[in-house]
Amino acid sequence: MPLRSADLGALAPPRLIPGNGRLPVLLSVPHAGRDYPDWLVRLSRRGRDSLRPLEDPLVDRLVWRAQTLGLACVIADAPRAAIDCNRAEDELDPAVISLPPGTGHDGWRVRAGLGLIPGRLAAGGELWRRRIGPAELKARLDTAWRPYHRLVAEALAALQRRHGEVLLLDCHSMPWRSGQAEVVIGDRHGSTAAAFVTNLCRSTAEEQGFSAACNEPYAGGHIIAAHSAPVRGVHAIQLELDRRCYLDSAGRAPGLGFDRSARLIQAIADTVGKALLDRGALPLAAE
Repeated sequence: MPLRSADLGALAPPRLIPGNGRLPVLLSVPHAGRDYPDWLVRLSRRGRDSLRPLEDPLVDRLVWRAQTLGLACVIADAPRAAIDCNRAEDELDPAVISLPPGTGHDGWRVRAGLGLIPGRLAAGGELWRRRIGPAELKARLDTAWRPYHRLVAEALAALQRRHGEVLLLDCHSMPWRSGQAEVVIGDRHGSTAAAFVTNLCRSTAEEQGFSAACNEPYAGGHIIAAHSAPVRGVHAIQLELDRRCYLDSAGRAPGLGFDRSARLIQAIADTVGKALLDRGALPLAAE
């Protein structure tokens, strides 16, 4: 049965889990959403299971130890398959979205099928039965993408008013690849965080017993690019963790390394947060 426009409901909005603001660190979890509306599943070629490989499974739960430090966290409940908060608003794939002739984006992510609205997976092929229209795109932007970035911007601004220098820690997971480090620290090749922040993240991961690398193979996406300004004291890091470190063999439930991985994120947030405080935070009277 064809989908009617009335079937195309809004996406779940993002959540801000408040913190106490004592450390100048904000957590971001954009890819753990697993709320698949019926209309989205019906638009897919092969159902809900074909969309789940786009998730970063359970990363919203993996950050729980970091949250015990009093850190606020912005979480996307809409699935990445519906709209990717880690892509720019103009990363539009004309194979996925109905666009005027000659428009669209020719970046490598879009060419790979991983634009603002993902269109295909290397292993699974095309995701959708048809292209989506401008009204559907706007609804997804208005209910999920724009609120996510607004929450991140507002929470970072509040932390910076209190502390002067802050970190956005954008948390992701990655599939295992031969020769790849267990933890990848992304700062878009030095453009989204000062070198001492990147180096602290990497050394802390290694002290926790993980192999670590910087910017290879993941240098960071739109979230850290859009919300960072190191020269103004706003640092942003994309943290990628090998899923084998924290999931079971099926890749859907917590594994034996889940708590160790949660402690890793906690340690990075704590170490960098305290280092930023030690650099001379603004007094609370400046608020």
